Amino acid sequence: MLHTLPKLIYTSQLSSLLRARALILTNKLYNVKQSLMATIPKQRVSVIGGGGNVGASTAFALIAKGVPAEVLVVDVVDKAAEGQALDISDASFMMPGTCRKGSFKEAGQSDVIIITAGARQQPGEPRSNLIDRNYKIIKSIMDSLQPIKSSAKILMVSNPVDVLTDIAQKTSGLPRKQVIGSGTYLDSGRLRNVLSEITGVSPTSIHAYMLGEHGDNQFTGWSSARIGGRPLLEHPKMKNVNLDEIYEKIQRKAYVIIDAKGSTYYGIGICAATLAEALLNNTSQVFPVVNYVDNFGCYMSWPAAIGCDGVEQSFDVKLNKEEDKKLQTAIAAIKDACSKYD
Repeated sequence: MLHTLPKLIYTSQLSSLLRARALILTNKLYNVKQSLMATIPKQRVSVIGGGGNVGASTAFALIAKGVPAEVLVVDVVDKAAEGQALDISDASFMMPGTCRKGSFKEAGQSDVIIITAGARQQPGEPRSNLIDRNYKIIKSIMDSLQPIKSSAKILMVSNPVDVLTDIAQKTSGLPRKQVIGSGTYLDSGRLRNVLSEITGVSPTSIHAYMLGEHGDNQFTGWSSARIGGRPLLEHPKMKNVNLDEIYEKIQRKAYVIIDAKGSTYYGIGICAATLAEALLNNTSQVFPVVNYVDNFGCYMSWPAAIGCDGVEQSFDVKLNKEEDKKLQTAIAAIKDACSKYD
Protein backbone atom coordinates (compact mmCIF):
# COMPACT_ATOMS: atom_id res chain seq x y z
CA MET A 1 0.00 0.00 0.00
CA LEU A 2 2.81 2.38 0.91
CA HIS A 3 4.48 2.05 -2.47
CA THR A 4 1.35 3.48 -4.16
CA LEU A 5 1.34 6.73 -2.13
CA PRO A 6 3.78 8.70 -4.35
CA LYS A 7 1.67 7.83 -7.39
CA LEU A 8 -1.53 8.95 -5.61
CA ILE A 9 0.10 12.19 -4.48
CA TYR A 10 1.37 12.86 -8.02
CA THR A 11 -2.06 12.15 -9.51
CA SER A 12 -3.70 14.48 -6.98
CA GLN A 13 -1.21 17.25 -7.72
CA LEU A 14 -1.68 16.81 -11.47
CA SER A 15 -5.46 16.96 -11.07
CA SER A 16 -5.21 20.15 -9.02
CA LEU A 17 -2.87 21.68 -11.60
CA LEU A 18 -5.24 20.84 -14.45
CA ARG A 19 -8.19 22.32 -12.55
CA ALA A 20 -6.21 25.49 -11.86
CA ARG A 21 -5.22 25.84 -15.51
CA ALA A 22 -8.81 25.23 -16.61
CA LEU A 23 -9.99 27.95 -14.22
CA ILE A 24 -7.37 30.38 -15.53
CA LEU A 25 -8.38 29.62 -19.13
CA THR A 26 -12.07 30.06 -18.28
CA ASN A 27 -11.36 33.44 -16.65
CA LYS A 28 -9.29 34.53 -19.66
CA LEU A 29 -12.06 33.53 -22.07
CA TYR A 30 -14.62 35.37 -19.92
CA ASN A 31 -12.44 38.49 -19.88
CA VAL A 32 -11.96 38.29 -23.66
CA LYS A 33 -15.72 37.94 -24.10
CA GLN A 34 -16.37 40.92 -21.84
CA SER A 35 -13.76 42.99 -23.70
CA LEU A 36 -15.28 42.12 -27.07
CA MET A 37 -18.78 42.92 -25.84
CA ALA A 38 -17.56 46.23 -24.46
CA THR A 39 -16.56 47.27 -28.00
CA ILE A 40 -20.04 46.51 -29.37
CA PRO A 41 -22.50 49.40 -28.96
CA LYS A 42 -25.36 48.26 -26.73
CA GLN A 43 -28.84 48.39 -28.13
CA ARG A 44 -31.42 50.08 -25.95
CA VAL A 45 -34.73 48.74 -24.69
CA SER A 46 -37.02 51.02 -22.71
CA VAL A 47 -39.84 49.72 -20.54
CA ILE A 48 -42.59 52.30 -20.11
CA GLY A 49 -44.44 51.58 -16.87
CA GLY A 50 -41.31 49.91 -15.53
CA GLY A 51 -42.16 50.92 -11.99
CA GLY A 52 -45.04 48.44 -11.93
CA ASN A 53 -45.06 44.67 -11.61
CA VAL A 54 -45.37 43.83 -15.31
CA GLY A 55 -42.81 46.41 -16.39
CA ALA A 56 -40.30 45.43 -13.71
CA SER A 57 -40.75 41.73 -14.51
CA THR A 58 -40.09 42.50 -18.17
CA ALA A 59 -36.96 44.51 -17.41
CA PHE A 60 -35.66 41.81 -15.06
CA ALA A 61 -36.36 39.09 -17.65
CA LEU A 62 -34.30 40.99 -20.24
CA ILE A 63 -31.34 41.04 -17.86
CA ALA A 64 -31.80 37.44 -16.67
CA LYS A 65 -32.02 36.17 -20.27
CA GLY A 66 -28.62 37.71 -20.97
CA VAL A 67 -29.84 40.16 -23.60
CA PRO A 68 -26.84 42.47 -24.27
CA ALA A 69 -28.82 45.68 -24.13
CA GLU A 70 -29.14 48.82 -22.05
CA VAL A 71 -32.50 48.47 -20.31
CA LEU A 72 -34.17 51.72 -19.24
CA VAL A 73 -36.91 51.67 -16.62
CA VAL A 74 -39.28 54.57 -17.28
CA ASP A 75 -42.33 55.54 -15.25
CA VAL A 76 -44.37 58.63 -14.36
CA VAL A 77 -43.74 57.63 -10.74
CA ASP A 78 -40.06 58.51 -10.68
CA LYS A 79 -39.31 56.92 -7.32
CA ALA A 80 -40.82 53.59 -8.38
CA ALA A 81 -38.73 53.59 -11.57
CA GLU A 82 -35.58 54.36 -9.61
CA GLY A 83 -36.22 51.62 -7.06
CA GLN A 84 -36.93 48.96 -9.68
CA ALA A 85 -33.92 49.99 -11.78
CA LEU A 86 -31.57 49.88 -8.79
CA ASP A 87 -32.87 46.47 -7.73
CA ILE A 88 -32.63 45.00 -11.24
CA SER A 89 -29.16 46.48 -11.78
CA ASP A 90 -27.98 44.41 -8.80
CA ALA A 91 -28.78 41.32 -10.89
CA SER A 92 -26.78 42.51 -13.89
CA PHE A 93 -23.21 42.26 -12.59
CA MET A 94 -22.67 38.85 -14.22
CA MET A 95 -24.76 39.61 -17.29
CA PRO A 96 -24.01 41.49 -20.52
CA GLY A 97 -26.99 43.80 -20.13
CA THR A 98 -27.29 46.88 -17.92
CA CYS A 99 -30.26 48.54 -16.26
CA ARG A 100 -30.93 52.09 -15.10
CA LYS A 101 -33.73 54.58 -14.70
CA GLY A 102 -34.44 56.51 -17.89
CA SER A 103 -36.51 59.42 -19.15
CA PHE A 104 -39.30 59.46 -21.70
CA LYS A 105 -37.11 61.42 -24.13
CA GLU A 106 -34.38 58.76 -23.88
CA ALA A 107 -36.99 56.07 -24.37
CA GLY A 108 -38.09 57.69 -27.62
CA GLN A 109 -34.61 57.06 -29.03
CA SER A 110 -34.60 53.38 -28.06
CA ASP A 111 -34.38 50.43 -30.44
CA VAL A 112 -37.34 48.76 -28.74
CA ILE A 113 -40.00 50.53 -26.67
CA ILE A 114 -42.10 48.24 -24.49
CA ILE A 115 -45.31 49.75 -23.11
CA THR A 116 -46.70 48.14 -19.97
CA ALA A 117 -48.40 51.24 -18.54
CA GLY A 118 -52.16 51.52 -18.49
CA ALA A 119 -55.31 51.62 -16.40
CA ARG A 120 -56.78 48.42 -14.98
CA GLN A 121 -60.35 47.42 -15.67
CA GLN A 122 -62.48 47.99 -12.59
CA PRO A 123 -65.08 45.43 -11.46
CA GLY A 124 -68.18 45.95 -13.58
CA GLU A 125 -66.54 48.58 -15.78
CA PRO A 126 -67.56 48.43 -19.46
CA ARG A 127 -64.68 47.56 -21.79
CA SER A 128 -65.36 50.74 -23.78
CA ASN A 129 -64.64 52.84 -20.68
CA LEU A 130 -61.32 51.06 -20.16
CA ILE A 131 -60.32 51.70 -23.77
CA ASP A 132 -61.20 55.40 -23.40
CA ARG A 133 -59.04 55.73 -20.30
CA ASN A 134 -56.12 53.85 -21.82
CA TYR A 135 -56.39 55.78 -25.08
CA LYS A 136 -55.61 58.96 -23.15
CA ILE A 137 -52.70 57.27 -21.36
CA ILE A 138 -51.16 55.86 -24.56
CA LYS A 139 -51.56 59.16 -26.41
CA SER A 140 -49.87 60.97 -23.53
CA ILE A 141 -47.00 58.46 -23.57
CA MET A 142 -46.52 58.87 -27.34
CA ASP A 143 -46.43 62.65 -26.95
CA SER A 144 -43.81 62.30 -24.19
CA LEU A 145 -41.64 60.00 -26.33
CA GLN A 146 -41.40 62.43 -29.25
CA PRO A 147 -39.32 62.58 -31.31
CA ILE A 148 -39.43 58.81 -31.74
CA LYS A 149 -36.49 57.16 -33.48
CA SER A 150 -37.61 56.26 -37.01
CA SER A 151 -36.26 52.69 -36.74
CA ALA A 152 -37.74 52.07 -33.29
CA LYS A 153 -40.08 49.15 -32.67
CA ILE A 154 -42.97 49.48 -30.24
CA LEU A 155 -44.18 46.45 -28.30
CA MET A 156 -47.57 46.99 -26.66
CA VAL A 157 -48.29 44.88 -23.58
CA SER A 158 -51.07 46.92 -21.96
CA ASN A 159 -54.68 45.79 -22.41
CA PRO A 160 -56.88 45.70 -24.40
CA VAL A 161 -53.74 45.00 -26.41
CA ASP A 162 -55.26 44.69 -29.91
CA VAL A 163 -56.91 48.11 -29.80
CA LEU A 164 -54.05 49.81 -27.95
CA THR A 165 -51.54 48.51 -30.50
CA ASP A 166 -53.62 50.15 -33.23
CA ILE A 167 -53.77 53.38 -31.22
CA ALA A 168 -50.00 53.29 -30.59
CA GLN A 169 -49.31 52.93 -34.31
CA LYS A 170 -51.59 55.81 -35.24
CA THR A 171 -50.27 58.16 -32.55
CA SER A 172 -46.59 57.25 -32.98
CA GLY A 173 -46.52 57.67 -36.75
CA LEU A 174 -44.35 54.57 -37.15
CA PRO A 175 -45.03 52.04 -39.94
CA ARG A 176 -47.47 49.29 -39.02
CA LYS A 177 -44.83 46.57 -39.18
CA GLN A 178 -42.82 48.33 -36.46
CA VAL A 179 -45.68 48.37 -33.93
CA ILE A 180 -46.79 45.03 -32.48
CA GLY A 181 -48.48 43.73 -29.35
CA SER A 182 -47.88 40.78 -27.03
CA GLY A 183 -51.32 39.47 -28.01
CA THR A 184 -52.02 35.79 -27.42
CA TYR A 185 -48.38 34.76 -27.00
CA LEU A 186 -48.82 34.07 -23.28
CA ASP A 187 -52.20 32.38 -23.85
CA SER A 188 -50.58 30.14 -26.47
CA GLY A 189 -47.85 29.26 -23.98
CA ARG A 190 -50.48 28.29 -21.43
CA LEU A 191 -52.17 26.16 -24.09
CA ARG A 192 -48.94 24.37 -24.95
CA ASN A 193 -48.25 23.68 -21.27
CA VAL A 194 -51.66 22.05 -20.87
CA LEU A 195 -51.19 20.00 -24.04
CA SER A 196 -47.74 18.95 -22.82
CA GLU A 197 -49.27 17.60 -19.61
CA ILE A 198 -51.76 15.58 -21.67
CA THR A 199 -49.43 14.21 -24.36
CA GLY A 200 -46.16 13.95 -22.45
CA VAL A 201 -44.41 15.91 -25.23
CA SER A 202 -42.31 19.01 -24.52
CA PRO A 203 -44.31 22.23 -24.98
CA THR A 204 -41.52 23.48 -27.27
CA SER A 205 -42.39 20.67 -29.71
CA ILE A 206 -46.11 21.42 -29.75
CA HIS A 207 -47.25 23.94 -32.34
CA ALA A 208 -50.64 25.29 -31.31
CA TYR A 209 -51.94 28.84 -31.08
CA MET A 210 -54.61 30.89 -29.41
CA LEU A 211 -55.75 33.32 -32.10
CA GLY A 212 -57.98 36.33 -32.67
CA GLU A 213 -58.68 39.12 -30.21
CA HIS A 214 -56.76 38.71 -26.96
CA GLY A 215 -59.46 38.17 -24.35
CA ASP A 216 -63.11 37.28 -24.84
CA ASN A 217 -62.94 36.72 -28.60
CA GLN A 218 -59.80 34.61 -28.77
CA PHE A 219 -60.09 31.02 -29.94
CA THR A 220 -57.95 27.91 -30.29
CA GLY A 221 -56.68 27.04 -33.76
CA TRP A 222 -57.18 23.29 -33.38
CA SER A 223 -57.24 22.71 -37.15
CA SER A 224 -53.70 24.05 -37.54
CA ALA A 225 -52.23 22.51 -34.36
CA ARG A 226 -49.35 20.10 -34.97
CA ILE A 227 -47.19 17.73 -32.95
CA GLY A 228 -44.33 15.80 -34.52
CA GLY A 229 -45.41 16.92 -37.97
CA ARG A 230 -48.89 15.42 -37.58
CA PRO A 231 -52.23 16.98 -36.61
CA LEU A 232 -52.35 17.38 -32.84
CA LEU A 233 -55.85 15.93 -32.60
CA GLU A 234 -54.60 12.66 -34.13
CA HIS A 235 -52.31 12.05 -31.15
CA PRO A 236 -53.56 8.97 -29.23
CA LYS A 237 -53.77 10.85 -25.93
CA MET A 238 -55.95 13.57 -27.48
CA LYS A 239 -58.71 11.19 -28.60
CA ASN A 240 -60.97 11.51 -25.55
CA VAL A 241 -59.97 15.00 -24.44
CA ASN A 242 -62.66 17.66 -24.00
CA LEU A 243 -61.36 20.57 -26.09
CA ASP A 244 -63.85 23.02 -24.58
CA GLU A 245 -62.49 22.25 -21.11
CA ILE A 246 -58.96 23.05 -22.28
CA TYR A 247 -60.15 26.35 -23.74
CA GLU A 248 -61.96 27.28 -20.53
CA LYS A 249 -58.88 26.41 -18.49
CA ILE A 250 -56.78 28.78 -20.59
CA GLN A 251 -59.41 31.52 -20.33
CA ARG A 252 -59.66 31.17 -16.53
CA LYS A 253 -55.92 30.95 -15.84
CA ALA A 254 -55.32 34.69 -15.42
CA TYR A 255 -58.35 35.08 -13.14
CA VAL A 256 -57.15 32.22 -10.92
CA ILE A 257 -53.76 33.93 -10.55
CA ILE A 258 -55.30 37.35 -9.93
CA ASP A 259 -57.63 35.91 -7.28
CA ALA A 260 -54.66 34.31 -5.52
CA LYS A 261 -52.03 37.08 -5.70
CA GLY A 262 -53.62 40.21 -7.15
CA SER A 263 -52.10 40.32 -10.64
CA THR A 264 -50.11 38.42 -13.25
CA TYR A 265 -46.64 39.54 -14.26
CA TYR A 266 -43.98 36.81 -14.45
CA GLY A 267 -45.45 35.02 -17.47
CA ILE A 268 -46.12 38.16 -19.49
CA GLY A 269 -42.74 39.55 -18.41
CA ILE A 270 -40.80 36.66 -19.95
CA CYS A 271 -43.00 36.79 -23.07
CA ALA A 272 -42.37 40.51 -23.57
CA ALA A 273 -38.63 40.06 -23.02
CA THR A 274 -38.53 37.20 -25.54
CA LEU A 275 -40.30 39.31 -28.16
CA ALA A 276 -37.92 42.22 -27.53
CA GLU A 277 -34.98 39.83 -27.91
CA ALA A 278 -36.36 38.65 -31.27
CA LEU A 279 -36.68 42.25 -32.43
CA LEU A 280 -33.13 43.10 -31.36
CA ASN A 281 -31.43 39.95 -32.63
CA ASN A 282 -33.36 39.58 -35.89
CA THR A 283 -34.29 35.97 -35.08
CA SER A 284 -37.19 35.68 -37.57
CA GLN A 285 -39.01 33.47 -35.07
CA VAL A 286 -42.75 33.01 -35.44
CA PHE A 287 -44.95 34.22 -32.58
CA PRO A 288 -48.72 34.68 -32.17
CA VAL A 289 -48.57 38.45 -31.67
CA VAL A 290 -50.77 41.42 -32.45
CA ASN A 291 -49.74 42.54 -35.92
CA TYR A 292 -51.52 44.27 -38.77
CA VAL A 293 -52.89 41.59 -41.09
CA ASP A 294 -53.67 43.03 -44.52
CA ASN A 295 -56.19 40.30 -45.34
CA PHE A 296 -58.22 41.27 -42.26
CA GLY A 297 -57.69 45.02 -42.45
CA CYS A 298 -56.89 45.34 -38.75
CA TYR A 299 -54.48 44.46 -35.97
CA MET A 300 -55.00 40.91 -34.73
CA SER A 301 -53.24 38.22 -32.70
CA TRP A 302 -51.93 36.11 -35.56
CA PRO A 303 -48.71 34.16 -36.27
CA ALA A 304 -45.95 36.41 -37.63
CA ALA A 305 -42.17 36.20 -38.08
CA ILE A 306 -40.42 38.85 -35.98
CA GLY A 307 -37.05 40.44 -36.81
CA CYS A 308 -35.10 43.67 -36.53
CA ASP A 309 -37.54 45.49 -38.84
CA GLY A 310 -40.56 44.33 -36.85
CA VAL A 311 -43.03 42.06 -38.61
CA GLU A 312 -41.27 40.31 -41.49
CA GLN A 313 -44.24 38.29 -42.66
CA SER A 314 -47.65 37.14 -41.46
CA PHE A 315 -48.93 33.65 -42.18
CA ASP A 316 -52.11 32.06 -43.45
CA VAL A 317 -53.57 29.67 -40.89
CA LYS A 318 -55.77 26.72 -41.79
CA LEU A 319 -59.15 27.05 -40.05
CA ASN A 320 -62.34 25.02 -40.15
CA LYS A 321 -65.76 26.65 -40.56
CA GLU A 322 -66.37 27.03 -36.82
CA GLU A 323 -62.96 28.60 -36.25
CA ASP A 324 -63.40 30.93 -39.22
CA LYS A 325 -66.71 32.11 -37.75
CA LYS A 326 -64.92 32.94 -34.49
CA LEU A 327 -62.24 34.75 -36.48
CA GLN A 328 -64.83 36.93 -38.21
CA THR A 329 -66.37 37.78 -34.83
CA ALA A 330 -62.96 38.85 -33.52
CA ILE A 331 -62.24 40.94 -36.62
CA ALA A 332 -65.59 42.73 -36.32
CA ALA A 333 -65.05 43.45 -32.60
CA ILE A 334 -61.54 44.84 -33.13
CA LYS A 335 -62.54 46.98 -36.12
CA ASP A 336 -65.51 48.40 -34.24
CA ALA A 337 -63.38 49.34 -31.23
CA CYS A 338 -60.57 50.83 -33.34
CA SER A 339 -62.92 52.88 -35.53
CA LYS A 340 -63.68 55.16 -32.59
CA TYR A 341 -60.05 56.33 -32.50
CA ASP A 342 -59.32 57.05 -36.18
